[in-house]
Amino acid sequence: MTKPVKIVFAPGCFDGFKGTQQELDVLLAEIERLFANGTLPEGARKLSESEMEAIASRQIEPRQ
Repeated sequence: MTKPVKIVFAPGCFDGFKGTQQELDVLLAEIERLFANGTLPEGARKLSESEMEAIASRQIEPRQ
């Protein structure tokens, strides 16, 4: 049996979110659901070091 994935969001990662708190709660629940049923991890890929650095320095916007 595999250990469940713990989803941790970086502080401030939703600061630019334009919706309501209720809409954000729905979005977070959907992300958790997609991870739980395996949909999201199947389509995920590891970012390269340069991609992580570019996102961290805000040179590029994270994919949505």
